[in-house]
Amino acid sequence: MDSNEISFDDYQAEASETFQFEVGSLESRMISVMGIAGEVGELATEYKKAIRDGDGYKIFKEKLTEELGDILWYLSSIASQEEILLSDIANFNIRKIRDRWHDLYFVDQLGFQRQLYDDGRPENEQLPRTFVLEFRDVEGQNGSRHVSVAFNGQVFGNELRDNSYEDDYYRYHDIFHTAYAVVLGWSPVVRKLLGCKRRSDGQLDEVEDGGRAFAIDEGISVMIFEHARNHNFFEGSGGVDYSLLRTIKNMTRHLEIGMCTLKDWEQAILLGFEIWRELRDHRGGRVICDLYEKSMAFEELY
Repeated sequence: MDSNEISFDDYQAEASETFQFEVGSLESRMISVMGIAGEVGELATEYKKAIRDGDGYKIFKEKLTEELGDILWYLSSIASQEEILLSDIANFNIRKIRDRWHDLYFVDQLGFQRQLYDDGRPENEQLPRTFVLEFRDVEGQNGSRHVSVAFNGQVFGNELRDNSYEDDYYRYHDIFHTAYAVVLGWSPVVRKLLGCKRRSDGQLDEVEDGGRAFAIDEGISVMIFEHARNHNFFEGSGGVDYSLLRTIKNMTRHLEIGMCTLKDWEQAILLGFEIWRELRDHRGGRVICDLYEKSMAFEELY
């Protein structure tokens, strides 16, 4: 290590020697919190000067370094008073970043590599790797509408309705479960509908493909849909709220899908709603699914 370099924890230890207040008291905690808020204001002032004066503000980086250092001092003060190491904060945050932005699956020099939870299982217990779903929106005798879904040309499952006072097109919600299957390789709902539950393994059949996991799958779809209706159903959206993704992660942490990253979930959700909007706008359609490519493509029905 260069003699001028210092670790987070060494900095924290040295900074704590300059505290001018009783560590751990309510007063000292409030001083630290108000201090960091004030320094953020000073940082904003430096940016204001840089915007106003442009290249004429020659000491911008020097002042920026000073203000960021003051913020770091107050951050260190807060951490020390709560008996948290700065290195633990940094490590926790980098794990959060990786979970939020990294893909679970990757491409190496040999091509696309993807592990699926049912790899090695009998073929009838595997999610189909490629398949086509057809969603047909039909008007009933009483004027209400329902959707029937066909898998590779064969109708399966029950007729789906909105079950709502308003026509909100939730009747297409099987596409959300399909997106989880395509992107994540997981959906107890899809496994049941397609008849590919892993029945030869009693524990997998009960825990991963059984009623509780099925209810979680359905619950996630309802929760996301209610969130999405307040966000234009993710149209034009660059992402999904972190808090929603964390809730989903917590709901599934005890299942095999618990290893998926937040970015994987975000990709599945956004793809599901992209196809859902097509189905809504065209009153049905054909969806070509590929688990190898983690892709779904929409086609109109003719």
